Amino acid sequence: MKAFLLSLRSEFYKTRKTLAFWCAILLPLLICLLMTIGFLTNAEKMASWPGELLWIRFVGNVLNVMGVLLLPMFTVFTAYSINNIEHRADTWKMLFSLPLPKFAVYSAKYIYALLLIFISLALFVLFTIGFANLLSVIKPELRFNEYHMEFTLMQIYFKLFLSALGILSLQFLFSLLWKDFLKPMGIGFVGTISGIIMASAGWKYAYLFPYSHPMLALTNMMPRTKAPAQSRQLVINIFTDDVYVSLAVAVVVFFAGFFILQKRSIK
Repeated sequence: MKAFLLSLRSEFYKTRKTLAFWCAILLPLLICLLMTIGFLTNAEKMASWPGELLWIRFVGNVLNVMGVLLLPMFTVFTAYSINNIEHRADTWKMLFSLPLPKFAVYSAKYIYALLLIFISLALFVLFTIGFANLLSVIKPELRFNEYHMEFTLMQIYFKLFLSALGILSLQFLFSLLWKDFLKPMGIGFVGTISGIIMASAGWKYAYLFPYSHPMLALTNMMPRTKAPAQSRQLVINIFTDDVYVSLAVAVVVFFAGFFILQKRSIK
C-alpha cells in the first residue's frame, strides 16, 4: 500500500503542470461558465419557465456538450497523457527498476488517470449547481431556486463516470504499448465517432462497444415506462447493460494490461 501511495503521489507531481491535469479542472469551469452567459443573455425569454424546466435545459445543454463527445475524448487524452510522460522522457525502464512492486506502479498510473476523470465530472456537478443558483440570484426571474436537482445530478455524472471506465482501460493499454501520438489517439477518435454513430442509429448491440457507452448512458438514463410524461418522476437508471459492459471491460483490460506489461520488455 505504501508503494502504491508513493507512486500515486509521484504521478501527481509529474502531471500537475500538464494539459491533462488542467483540462480536468478548466473544462468544467469553462463549459458551465459559457452556458451561464448564454442563460443570462436570454433571461427574458425564459422568465416564465418553471424551475424544473430551467434545470433540465441547463443540465441538458451541458450534458450535450460534454457527455457525447467531450467525455470520451477527454478520457482518451488523459490516458495518453499519463503514459506519454514516461515515453517522452524514456523513463519506463528506470521506473520499473525501482524497488517498488510493478503492479503498484502500474495501478497507481491507472488510478491517477481515473481520479482525473472523477475530479472533472465532480467539478461538473459542483459548477452546474453553483452557476445555476448564481443565475437565480443575478436574475431572480430565472427561478432555479424553486427546484432542486442536486441528487439527480450526482446520479447522472456517476453513471457517466462508470460509462467511461471501459474506454479508459482500453486507451490506457494502447498508450502503454505505443509511444507515438497517432496510434492511441487515432484509435480513440475513430472509436468515439463510431460509438456515437452506433448509439445514434439505435443499433441493438451498441452496448457491447465501449466507445458508445457515454452516449448510451445519456439515452438510457430514464427507465422506460408507459406513464404519461407529465406524471413521471425524474428517476435515473444507473446500472443499465452498457454500464455493466463498461465495468467488465475495465476490469478485464486492466489486468490484461498488467499481464502484457509483465511479459513485454520495455525499451
